[in-house]
Amino acid sequence: MELAEARPGAAFTVTFDGRVLAALPGQTVAAALWAAGVTSWRSTRGGGRPRGVFCGIGVCFDCLVTVNGRANQRACLVPVRPGDVIRTQEGTGRDDD
Repeated sequence: MELAEARPGAAFTVTFDGRVLAALPGQTVAAALWAAGVTSWRSTRGGGRPRGVFCGIGVCFDCLVTVNGRANQRACLVPVRPGDVIRTQEGTGRDDD
């Protein structure tokens, strides 16, 4: 931030699995979760293995989360917004797993 003389806007809050987290304007959901120390927010359908960001550019689907009730959102692409409710995604994120 010093080299670019970046001055992010004021922080705001979102929730992740009921936990209140700070986020900054311009961050993606993945960036906000990483900044809060969260590195895994999805489990695989078959084995329940933890997943988080893998490619970071929206090509893979390892970083899927549920945002404001919408399942299958790629955390690396979705901009975080004040008051977002972000949840760990289990399997496909639908009740029909």
